[in-house]
Amino acid sequence: MAHKFTIKKNKAGEFVARFVYNSETIFWTEGYSSKTSARNAIASVLKNGPGAAIEEIDD
Repeated sequence: MAHKFTIKKNKAGEFVARFVYNSETIFWTEGYSSKTSARNAIASVLKNGPGAAIEEIDD
């Protein structure tokens, strides 16, 4: 599979959910004190992401 979510502890000991595509981290969440909170963040992205608007900002 070319893409997946991972949950990993950061240097501060917090759990971070990452979206990885072809072994490259595309985005990550803030750090959470529990693995369950990181899983909830992934669930929120899966639920709310498909309907999210795309906003292009020209500098």
